[in-house]
Amino acid sequence: MKTISSVVENYIKTKPFLLNALSQGIINLTSLARTITDELEEELGKDVKQGAVIMALKRLSEDLDFKVNHKITKVLKNIGEITVRSSLTDYTFLISDSILNKQADLITDIDSHSDIFYTSSRGVNETNIVVSDSISHLIEKHFKGEKLTQKLENLASITVKLPKENISVPGIYYFIFQRLAWEGIVIYEVISTTNEFTILVDDDIVDKAFKVIKDLKTTK
Repeated sequence: MKTISSVVENYIKTKPFLLNALSQGIINLTSLARTITDELEEELGKDVKQGAVIMALKRLSEDLDFKVNHKITKVLKNIGEITVRSSLTDYTFLISDSILNKQADLITDIDSHSDIFYTSSRGVNETNIVVSDSISHLIEKHFKGEKLTQKLENLASITVKLPKENISVPGIYYFIFQRLAWEGIVIYEVISTTNEFTILVDDDIVDKAFKVIKDLKTTK
């Protein structure tokens, strides 16, 4: 049986930015209740008192304050090393029967190069390779004949080391990427391992993105 509380909760959960604003207590509950009452009445099939909606929102915001602010911020305060690399190029190739062998040849070739950036990821239909601009010529050499679907230049990476608790607390990545989205930062690639992730952004906004992530450590 649907209740006002359950319908309010389901409504808020479908609105990510609203969800976070509610958890931080920066939204006027009376105004929000007035805005969403019509939708709630349609969902419940009956009239809904605005006071009941406000109470449901208040209970939800208090619950979210514990779930989001206490658990997630505890992890974020323990963010470790943040590493920035600039002057990167991002290549996307369609997967082929020969592309793995070419990647192996590339890795052998760059083994003697010190202080370079290299990472790759493989999806169902495409392979992504990110390298320092200084070895872009090696990509052109080894992947000649492969289908290049995208090449992005003048990028920078930010690699973030997360505490081990990140795998047991839901919402860590959502919280980080939401903050970046709020600042209008476009993320071109996300590459992750168990306890760290790397994002690719435009070189000219890397300082802004770095500050957003660094400031998460002082989130209250």
